[in-house]
Formats: sequence, C-alpha cells, structure tokens
Amino acid sequence: MSALTDRLLERIRSEGPITFYEWMKAALYDPEQGYYCRSDRERWGRQGDYRTSPERSVLFAATFARYFAKLHQDLGLPAALTIVEVGAGDGHFAETVLETLQLRFPDIFSKTHYFIDEASPDSWSRARLRLERFGTVVEFEPLAALDPLDHAIVFSNELLDAFPVHRVVMQGGELRELHVGVNESGRFDWIVGQLSKDRLSEHFVRLGIRLGEGQIAEVNLEMENWLELVSKKLRSGYLITVDYGAEASVLYSKGERREGSLRAFHKHQVSGDVLLQPGQQDITSSVDWTLVKMVGARNGLGVVAFERQDRFLLDAGLLVEM
Repeated sequence: MSALTDRLLERIRSEGPITFYEWMKAALYDPEQGYYCRSDRERWGRQGDYRTSPERSVLFAATFARYFAKLHQDLGLPAALTIVEVGAGDGHFAETVLETLQLRFPDIFSKTHYFIDEASPDSWSRARLRLERFGTVVEFEPLAALDPLDHAIVFSNELLDAFPVHRVVMQGGELRELHVGVNESGRFDWIVGQLSKDRLSEHFVRLGIRLGEGQIAEVNLEMENWLELVSKKLRSGYLITVDYGAEASVLYSKGERREGSLRAFHKHQVSGDVLLQPGQQDITSSVDWTLVKMVGARNGLGVVAFERQDRFLLDAGLLVEM
C-alpha cells in the first residue's frame, strides 16, 4: 500500500467521504505520489501505461510545426511568435517542433519564443534536459504567470482529458454526486451524496441535457476554468487543443454512456477499478466538445477548425513530412 493511499484513507476516515474530484486530483497530481508527478514511474511508451501521439511518431509534432508556420503567416508575419505548450510532459513535442522550425523554417525559428507549462516536477526536469540545447528560445513558465500574449499560439495535447472531474448520478429523479468513502474492507468505495457545487446541476441545464435514471456522468469544471484563463491571456493568436472527446449529445447518451466515460489505464490495459491504487495508474475522461465550444464562445474564442485528428494532420501536411 502506497503512502498516498494511506493518506487518502486516513483523510476519509477522519473527515468523511470526499468528492471524486478531490480524490482524482490527489491520485494524479499529489506533488510527491501523484501519478503524473512521480519520478520513480515510467508513464509513457512500451514500459509505461500509455502513449500519446508525440511519443508514437515525430510526424505528429513535425506536422504541427508546419501548421504553426502557416499560422504565423495568417497572423501577418509578426516580428515575434510566442508558442505556449500547456501540459508539455517531458518535451517530446516541443523538441520536434523546434527542430522542424529550425531546419525547415529558420526565419520563423529565429522569431520564436517557446514556453513550457508543465505541472509535474519530474516531467519539468526531463523537459529542461531535453530542450536545453535550444537555449533562450525555451522558457519554463506557467501560462497563468505570463503577461497577456500577442501573436501567440497556445497548444495542448491530451491535457483536458486529464483534468480532475466531478462524477454525478441521477438517482430518484435528482442529480447527486459520487463521493469516495472507505468500506468495511478498508478499500475505497463509491458513496452517493449531495452536490458539492451548484455549477454541477447548472452544467446540464445549459447543455439542455437530462440524465436518465441511474445514469452516471463526469463534469469537467477545471476545463472551463482553463479556457477562461486562456481567453484572458491570449490577446491575439490561436488556441489549439488535441484530445479525445465527443459532442454532449453523444457523451451523455442514455443508451451508450450510462456509466460515463471515466477510465483508468495500467500497462496499456483498461483497469477494472478506477479507485484502485491511486498514483499507480492513469485516469482520464472524454472531453465534452460542445462545452468547449460554448465556453470558448462565451470568452471570445471563436472556432476556426474542429476536425478529427487524422483528417487535420493530412490537411496540415502530414504526407509532406513523411
């Protein structure tokens, strides 16, 4: 049993059940034992639990570098281009983007300032080593700490689906929240309780969604907060976010999604128990693209393109990079 498990069990026994949001936040982002913050665990690749596109192939990042060059032109060829990568991991994507710009678009590379925003101290350290050869082109600063950005690109890949979520269930015609408690066997277990935030019920009202009886769903309030932050920081430029998700009508389908989209991964396999071994497995939920577009529009972020990843990459020049 890990130290994080012990601490969470002790907290619940002392304070009572906690929201799944609080549990998931600790499981993924606890500074010492959280899944994304541990230095003693391989998360990516064959020996890890999952692979994202930048780790599978350099073509993903190289194609985006080509697309960033196009956006620089669309912005009017400014004298400086700022790229902010949020959730940059250990720098695989940034490395290939900068290499591609340096080799194929040297003029744009000379104008580029690349910021790394990464919450995990372990990943931050790995990225710093990986990218040190680019010198002052790269800086490590969170988006929240930056001044308002002009002529900028804010980029994220598989970030939104890793934000901690609230989990709710329709019970007796009333929306309730799933908390995490401890059962008689001393294991984490689901406890149905009152909503911890009014925003949870408001979420479904504005989407025009009513869950079916017994249906479970996730609500990603962190995603809304992040989009609002981006809108405040990005005075001119583009937000690009790549992720797994669906429109609200599909994501909250009473027929196909009665258990929600929450899932955990361990050694490239879907785990049978999300609450098993916090800090030992990746936890994710699908992104509600209807909500992303709605919140974006409310904050002045218009949709330029919304496409499947494969179609976007082909249109952006993937075949040229092969």
